Amino acid sequence: MNLFIKNQNKSERILRFIISLFLLPVPYILGTSTYSIILCVIGGILLFNSLVGTCYTYRLFGIDTCSID
Repeated sequence: MNLFIKNQNKSERILRFIISLFLLPVPYILGTSTYSIILCVIGGILLFNSLVGTCYTYRLFGIDTCSID
């Protein structure tokens, strides 16, 4: 079983990438707090999902949006 089978369409990947660019620098802007660290981690997960094209939550529920373009 391949761990990196793409299951996201291109527009969804672009949207996740843009959102991650806003969430990653939050600890530098708001200061280091639990809330800002959580937002930064979510941004890192979204960045990973957008670059690889695989969402493991989608895989868990059997969702595949690759064919929707």
